[in-house]
Amino acid sequence: MAKSAEVKLAIFGRAGVGKSALVVRFLTKRFIWEYDPTLESTYRHQATIDDEVVSMEILDTAGQEDAIQKEGHVRWGEGFVLVYDITDRGSFEEVLPLKNLLDEVKKPKNVTLILVGNKADLDHSRQVSTEEGEKLATDLACAFYECSACTGEGNIMEAFYELCREVRRRKMVQGKTRRRSSTTHVKQAINKMLTKISS
Repeated sequence: MAKSAEVKLAIFGRAGVGKSALVVRFLTKRFIWEYDPTLESTYRHQATIDDEVVSMEILDTAGQEDAIQKEGHVRWGEGFVLVYDITDRGSFEEVLPLKNLLDEVKKPKNVTLILVGNKADLDHSRQVSTEEGEKLATDLACAFYECSACTGEGNIMEAFYELCREVRRRKMVQGKTRRRSSTTHVKQAINKMLTKISS
């Protein structure tokens, strides 16, 4: 059997936006009402995406980390889910600073991420419009999903799968450039040797 592709995903967002609930909904198709918001958990999950077996390691951050912990999570992750709560404008305003942190830690690489507006079932308490979410995603150059971990509405599974696809695509591109540059080095080295010999 072919070895599965491995993808490390980290979920970021302020405490209370429903990060754990989203992950649990994705993994089990269920909603949990109560869990400890200060806990950080890592889940493993295997799925077949576009006929390829992908092993995901999903880090559900607590949302209350200090700067050093947060930076460690960013270094570890390959793909990121930035979550805000559509009923909490403050959580939406924290997305951009988070993206800046990702860019800072990951540079010069481009960061692979998706933006998720959670709690879409609470439309009556909405503080962030869908259009604002879409505009922010355009600014961040990433895919945008509005969903509800509570009711399961919105395509939570598709959001995670799309992020995995994007991480895989980036890895392939980077792998090709790396291979190309190492062949170039070898060629340059051989040419230098040949020049020395002939001179």
